[in-house]
Amino acid sequence: MGAATVPVAITGLGLVTPAGDTADTTWDGVCAGRSAAARDPLLAGLPVDFSCRVQVPDEVLDQRVGRKSWRMGRAEKLAVLAAREAVADAGLDPKTWDGTRVATVIGCGMGGVQKWEEQQTRLHERGPDMVSPLAIPMIIPNQVSGGVSIDLNARGAGLTPATACASGATAIAVARDLLASGLCDVVVAGGAEAAIGRLCTTGFWRMGALSERTDDIGGASRPFAADRDGFVMAEGAGILVLERVDDALARGARPRALLAGCGSTSDAYHPTAPPEGAWGAEAALRAALAEAGVSPHDVEHVNAHGTSTPLNDATEAALIARVLPHRPSVTSVKGVLGHTLGAAGAIEAVLTVLTMQHRVVPHVANLQAPAPEFDVDLVVKEPRRQHVHTAVSHSFGFGGHNVVLALRSWRG
Repeated sequence: MGAATVPVAITGLGLVTPAGDTADTTWDGVCAGRSAAARDPLLAGLPVDFSCRVQVPDEVLDQRVGRKSWRMGRAEKLAVLAAREAVADAGLDPKTWDGTRVATVIGCGMGGVQKWEEQQTRLHERGPDMVSPLAIPMIIPNQVSGGVSIDLNARGAGLTPATACASGATAIAVARDLLASGLCDVVVAGGAEAAIGRLCTTGFWRMGALSERTDDIGGASRPFAADRDGFVMAEGAGILVLERVDDALARGARPRALLAGCGSTSDAYHPTAPPEGAWGAEAALRAALAEAGVSPHDVEHVNAHGTSTPLNDATEAALIARVLPHRPSVTSVKGVLGHTLGAAGAIEAVLTVLTMQHRVVPHVANLQAPAPEFDVDLVVKEPRRQHVHTAVSHSFGFGGHNVVLALRSWRG
């Protein structure tokens, strides 16, 4: 193992997902195991016409965001709400903090694709004068970070990593590096995505990535099942507040958990497919554990990427069995939430922290038994009580991006 670095404290959590509009309601929804998938009017007439949407009406979402919501894209709105929750949960007040020492690092894989489609239609059908002057700010992916920094008066570094479905996890790893460098004292980090549009959905369908279970929408996302056939498009935001442990303790905050290690690698292999043997993902997992100063045998729980696609789940299950042969508990929350793309890694990091705090591992929704070839301890049928001290959260993205976060419970 390599030398362990000093871990950072996770002091605040915020979620807006298809299962709930707060961290607590999302946790309850994930543990209940009911899929959030439903028919989506925007996708009517497409081969796949269902998705997992955040169940907050647009007018209510705008009211909660406030008077500046009219100039924001949907992903930005979700990020702002999740960030406010996380900051409040951390016991911090943007009105009194030194904003120059607060960074925002929020990943986004796609940007405002629905706005792209909407504005392109306006241009084609009604002419240039009908394109919104705010089209670009509502489309560009970095506004998930920019909007949060404006809302919270966070004037430190503002970054938006884009590593596809690993974006949220990449953001958390970058946040850790900013704290280690001393460039800031607080980082609002995570991921946000709202990419459910007709073109984007069709593109994933044409790739063969989406479930086509139009006759069983609630059961469409079934990670690690023998008959899995693809993921379900979803949206959401997950935000964590990160601080150096000593700084958090000095202000009287009690960490929810520790971010103990991060591993990031590139496959350098293929635009969308992992290599046989998943050497890049394995290297990321081993790097995260080495940085955390723990051995593979110390891992008690894995929050898997678990997309419900045939190739990803098979590759990931083989990776877990090979590197963690002692069979730690494994879950994937995408059976409930669908695949939130660039937000997934951050949402799943938040849920891994909650797993450690509640001492409960959510089960994989829609999974009665894993595919027989998978030699991993998947939690099925109901949540499992387990006291988890050390966990890892996997995130893998198109382009060959692999990010693994190693988390430890707080024992202070």
